[in-house]
Amino acid sequence: QVQLVESGGGLVQAGGSLRLSCAASGRTFSRYAMGWFRQVPGKEREFVAAISWNGGSTYYADSVKGRFTISRNNAKNTVYLQMNSLKPEDTAVYYCNAGPSPTVVGPYWGQGTQVTVSS
Repeated sequence: QVQLVESGGGLVQAGGSLRLSCAASGRTFSRYAMGWFRQVPGKEREFVAAISWNGGSTYYADSVKGRFTISRNNAKNTVYLQMNSLKPEDTAVYYCNAGPSPTVVGPYWGQGTQVTVSS
């Protein structure tokens, strides 16, 4: 059993930065790939970024490449999403995801945290 809790969302002006955190429970965290997804009303949940279990491989959606950075600290059971140069189009609820592969959507989800970027 894995539980994921996101934090760090909030309101920021365009061009600003936020860092999201996802705290995980369970002894198996260090062997799970982790990812971030986001969703806005009227649209399907969208892939944002993913990272392999040891942090050796990262993946990004084209829309955030060069602006967002995913990282993890297995000793703290936490994955991060550093978001820079935020745009109004980044406004969404951001969800943490865990599973066996960074290229496959995992079975575990957090509750989501709201990110709002104003212009």
